[in-house]
Amino acid sequence: MSEPTITNTADATQADDAAASHNPAKRIFASPAGRSIGLMIALLLLVVVGAITAGDNFMNVNNLLVILRSASVIGVVSIGVTFVITAGGIDLSVGSVLGLASVLASLGAIQTAASGFWPLMVFVAVAGGILAGLVNGLIIAYGNVVAFMATLAMLVGARGVAELVSQRHTQIVDNKGFLDFFRADLLGISWVVWIFAIVAVLAWFLLNRTTFGRRTVAIGGNATAARLAGVNVKRHTVYLYMLSGATAGIAATMLLSRTTAGTSTHGQLYELDAIAAVVVGGTLLVGGRGTIGGTVLGVLLFQTLTNVFIQNNLSTSVQLVAKGIIIVAAVLLQQRFANRDRGSAKAAPGGHTA
Repeated sequence: MSEPTITNTADATQADDAAASHNPAKRIFASPAGRSIGLMIALLLLVVVGAITAGDNFMNVNNLLVILRSASVIGVVSIGVTFVITAGGIDLSVGSVLGLASVLASLGAIQTAASGFWPLMVFVAVAGGILAGLVNGLIIAYGNVVAFMATLAMLVGARGVAELVSQRHTQIVDNKGFLDFFRADLLGISWVVWIFAIVAVLAWFLLNRTTFGRRTVAIGGNATAARLAGVNVKRHTVYLYMLSGATAGIAATMLLSRTTAGTSTHGQLYELDAIAAVVVGGTLLVGGRGTIGGTVLGVLLFQTLTNVFIQNNLSTSVQLVAKGIIIVAAVLLQQRFANRDRGSAKAAPGGHTA
């Protein structure tokens, strides 16, 4: 009777890596750059589908600008969420914080005070978002409350505060300077799109070229190791949630310019759309790896998908099913790459296998 063959995990992983090294396509698409290329290919295919099914209605310049404008608001929110998820956290409150910020900025007293200096409205919205993020961060970092529960509480609480402040009334924005600025364009492209681009570039630099970004990745990879290396994990966590709140505040001003109204209903389900874009973009849900470029591509992918469905008069139910499939596929790919990376790390010299 022959004995069962026992395969060493490290040997199996090394064999997989060796096979991957002989497959250039697999090696490329397993890398961060390759995942971005994959997203670009998916986006390009979606554009081709739109061009074939909707023709000139989809491919005209005005419609493409509509996609960019629609992506801008949720894109700015998603960038803030990217930092939080990269550090191994989650923020379910960004949609409600956006709604609260829009109400605060559109209050009659604020608009009157900003009649000669409209940036005051922007300041109030961003400050409101930062304050909400500060509360989230303090509860999570120093109250030791799980991020899911803390931000879920803020999701409910911020919406309630917005209703109390506005007395459940819609606040009409009639500040001419504010509206004229955000509705203007530069080189034929709306200012809200430029704001999205500027925020994305600054966020990329912050995450990839600064100590703040390195600490964010380190905390997501191993918070205990980061703390032992001298990183003040609790304080950094507070900063991350304040950053997420700030981006929600910026997005609130962009949405105000489009709707000319501040209401507690703004931003509903934005947290789900933002998390979906971040995950599809390649940021690991468990933390330790984040990509701003991937988040931007994820946002554009979902907004283009929505536009293609609208152009073809397909129901929102079908849209939701398609989004769900994309999210599940992205998570499955994440797990595959994450398991492969962990296996490679264990098989490396100095590593160990269970």
